[in-house]
Amino acid sequence: MAARPGAGGGAVAAPGGRCTVIDSDLAVSATGLLRRFNELGVLAWADVHPALHLCHLYGERDERVALAVALTVRALRAGSLCVDLTEIAQAVDQWERPDETGEAPLAVPPDAWPEAASWLAAVTASPAVGVGDQAPPGRPLRLADGLLYLERSFADQETVRSGVLALLSTRPAPLGLVPEGASADPRSADQDAAVASALTAGLTVIAGGPGTGKTHVVARIVAAFTAGPRPALVALAAPTGKAAARMTESLRRAVPAGPRPLPAAATVHRLLGSKPGSRTRFRHDATNPLPHDVVIVDEVSMVSMTLMARLLSALKPTARLVLVGDPDQLASVEAGAVLADLTGATTVAPAVVRLRHNFRFAGVIQELASAIREGDADRTLAVLDGPDAAVRLVPPDRAGAELRGRCVAAGGRVFAAAARADGPAALAELDAHRLLCAHRRGPFGIADWSRTVRSWLVEDVPGFDAEGEFHVGRPLMMTSNAPDLGLYNGDTGVVLAGAGQPDAVFATGAGPRHFSPYLLDGLQTVHAMTIHKSQGSQFRRVSVVLPPVGSPLLTRELLYTAVTRASDDVLLVGTPDAVRAAIARPAARTSGLRGRLDAGASDRTA
Repeated sequence: MAARPGAGGGAVAAPGGRCTVIDSDLAVSATGLLRRFNELGVLAWADVHPALHLCHLYGERDERVALAVALTVRALRAGSLCVDLTEIAQAVDQWERPDETGEAPLAVPPDAWPEAASWLAAVTASPAVGVGDQAPPGRPLRLADGLLYLERSFADQETVRSGVLALLSTRPAPLGLVPEGASADPRSADQDAAVASALTAGLTVIAGGPGTGKTHVVARIVAAFTAGPRPALVALAAPTGKAAARMTESLRRAVPAGPRPLPAAATVHRLLGSKPGSRTRFRHDATNPLPHDVVIVDEVSMVSMTLMARLLSALKPTARLVLVGDPDQLASVEAGAVLADLTGATTVAPAVVRLRHNFRFAGVIQELASAIREGDADRTLAVLDGPDAAVRLVPPDRAGAELRGRCVAAGGRVFAAAARADGPAALAELDAHRLLCAHRRGPFGIADWSRTVRSWLVEDVPGFDAEGEFHVGRPLMMTSNAPDLGLYNGDTGVVLAGAGQPDAVFATGAGPRHFSPYLLDGLQTVHAMTIHKSQGSQFRRVSVVLPPVGSPLLTRELLYTAVTRASDDVLLVGTPDAVRAAIARPAARTSGLRGRLDAGASDRTA
């Protein structure tokens, strides 16, 4: 069976405060509607506590308002910026259970919900809620266009909206750019359009999947801005340290050596100047803008609404912004789906250039990804059932032996290279195959699967010994940043055979580097990886354990992201019903950005 028995997910330890948490994650101070939705698993203590606190602070006694506040907090944790109380029942269906196992969806009886019209009226009348764009300041929630936000979320969204509209209306002054002719290859017409837009517009959004030439386009843009007699000051950034290192490495391969060194990419946090103890306050802001003429951000699908708001606030009035990413991938871990909102807004359409031709993927993987992206379940299943063995769907009850064989073969090659202390070979073999899961815990999660793969290796690979914390051949992943060492969250490595002390080799932008694993914090075994964590990475082969039909994580974006991690071979472990369910469920992150961008543009031209 592909799903291992036994669900994980222990109790969450409660910090001090008004709500006490027991094993089932119940907030014992909750009563009425809050209590019921807590018991149903919709709300956790982390949602109930702020709702009780805010209602107490503002003298709000209506339990329907308390429920609305708690649901807004819960939605934010699920990635949505706000809630639509008239459609909240449908949104809850896509929220993950507190145990994160994916074994059963949330089930809320229809009669548990307050009547929509009276509920909205109660929220509108609450002293804790500001209503409309001109609401008085100081209230913790905002109701705008029928959507309920925490005030800070609404403020971030408005910062992004106004910043984007300002960039769209900007006609930047020439920067002494070197004119560039069109490519001779007609397949590169979209790339030519992207470069031309970046050179002439305040905002350019370059959207494309893996292999469509995004790195090549960015290289051309950087070359054009830096090759003239008055080179522009260009900043390169990405949402994570791993993505920034990969951006630097890719561009250095793509840009010919010139008289001026290529700027190194930084994380967006580092570019803005992180302040100790805060993830949302930076040295650069509207009062101290960035000095750069051009800011280029890669992997924008992983940028949250809050981080995009801080970036836009920190641009100087004459700066150009180039955003690059794949809007069909999974969105950021934190709230918002900024890239999807921008590429979907009518107002932003003139600034969006879509790269359609795939230069890297040929044949069946590209065909499969295209069918998924277009929402065509019949074509997706036909490709998976076709004659090309590079993409296959195997039912869970028949996948055990094949999945074991793939994982053992891959892990055995990693171990063999590690045993002879060949760091580059061990890293290459580590990226040759990756087992991907949607969930962290439970029978469909990485915790169970990592233990299972380790036991397979012990049983099937001669000499593989999993005893000891840092045994030879243990695959590692950083779960925190160590910028002073050049290591970042998501970087992977392998423990090599050493003379007495363990030696861990990691892939970095500067090539393989060796560290004592005892000096590294936040290390995790990576026999399996979440699909979310795999974003931006590429492997020759992937094996994907799909969650069951009822899992709220089973979305079109999750399936597309998993499939496009592979260059040569994809094995999906799941049922046709699971594939259909994923394709039929685009990720639903509630946000008002798209609508307010279009409404804002209409107001400006009225």
